[in-house]
Amino acid sequence: MTDHDRIKPRTLKGFRDFLPEAMLRREWLIDTARAVYRSYGFAPIDTPALEYSEILLGKGGDESDKQLYRFEDRGGRDIAMRFDLTVPLARFIAQHVGVVGTPFKRYHVGPVWRAENPQRGRYREFMQCDFDTIGTESTYADVETILVIHDLFIAFGFERFTVRINNRKVLNGMLETLGIADRSAAVLRAIDKLPKIGVDGVVDELEESAGVDRGESMKILDFAQISGSNAQVLAALEAAVGSSPTGRSGVAELAAVVAGTMAAGMPQERLVLDVSIARGLDYYTGTVVETFLTDLPEIGSCCSGGRYDDLASVYTNHRLPGIGASVGVDRLLAAMDELEAGASRTGAADVLVAFFDAERGNDYVALGGQLRNAGFSVEVYPEAKKLRNQFKYAERRGHRLIVIVGPDEWAADTAQIRDLATGESREVERERLVAACRELLLPFE
Repeated sequence: MTDHDRIKPRTLKGFRDFLPEAMLRREWLIDTARAVYRSYGFAPIDTPALEYSEILLGKGGDESDKQLYRFEDRGGRDIAMRFDLTVPLARFIAQHVGVVGTPFKRYHVGPVWRAENPQRGRYREFMQCDFDTIGTESTYADVETILVIHDLFIAFGFERFTVRINNRKVLNGMLETLGIADRSAAVLRAIDKLPKIGVDGVVDELEESAGVDRGESMKILDFAQISGSNAQVLAALEAAVGSSPTGRSGVAELAAVVAGTMAAGMPQERLVLDVSIARGLDYYTGTVVETFLTDLPEIGSCCSGGRYDDLASVYTNHRLPGIGASVGVDRLLAAMDELEAGASRTGAADVLVAFFDAERGNDYVALGGQLRNAGFSVEVYPEAKKLRNQFKYAERRGHRLIVIVGPDEWAADTAQIRDLATGESREVERERLVAACRELLLPFE
């Protein structure tokens, strides 16, 4: 084959390959999230990457429809790739509610696709890590959602973050007082862009997309920028929504969420009532939430979601209200990179067993098995090479310990253990190998 005939290896714009170091961190984050979800009683499900287009169209708004990867398959069916995991969940629960029952608590980890403009921490293919509760309108489900998000970020190793919440009913109630409730979808999408495009940009969009004049726009923006302590914001919102039943209901739900999280012991400085939080997707009906890292706010929300009480109604006549949130896996990993959080490793195993003596391959395999049976992750080097090459390999792959047993150690029934973090070596009796490895690895656990 000539150079001219070879295909240039490259990836599509907005798509990525993941090398081992990135995948290890990605899997760690997802495994951590799964553990938190399970601690609250959520169970896993999965759904197809492809859905009939009608399942997905019109559920997230015009922008989401424009971003769909949509095509006709060989069977002539109009299909699309899922743009999130919530809409497929609504289809799933409508289809399987007789089997799973309600309330139904699920988590789902999987890739989604949006044909949007790639930017820092945002790609056309990305991983979502969702959890949802379906089948209850109780505000205690809203409270639990906030608590799960809080516990997630603590488990990820963050201390400085805020979970920002609002309620779509509050925003809709304010629009009712202005007499423009019929344009709520366009108005809320514009408000959601406030951090990105600023006041002037939102005013322009409100006029263009919702037909809202400047005077009304400034009232909307004044409302969206109410700030203060949670108690002060609640009081201001109650006054702002006036006699609107929708607005008053939203304020009451926000107050209940604040009280519930406080009762559960969540530090209240991490819970912020933020009236500018609207969420751009059309299906949200109540509580909405976004989570920001205090030291990196410009990267955007790293865990977002909200209540969607009517989403499943297009698939079934059963009443299936829901609430949930999604961890932005790729955005969080980008944040961890910038904040230099998390260890850098390209190997999956804690321990490398060096292959020292070519005649004792089976013994090294047995030694690796012994350590693995004791609960360690262990890699056995596959062939006898110079020790300096195996040390370089261990350092590159991020192993924490390397176990060396040469002719002298076999004869004395001992083993050498090198701590690659400190460079310190110790010789131990082989019957103490497991205990010694555990002692050395304890600081990493």
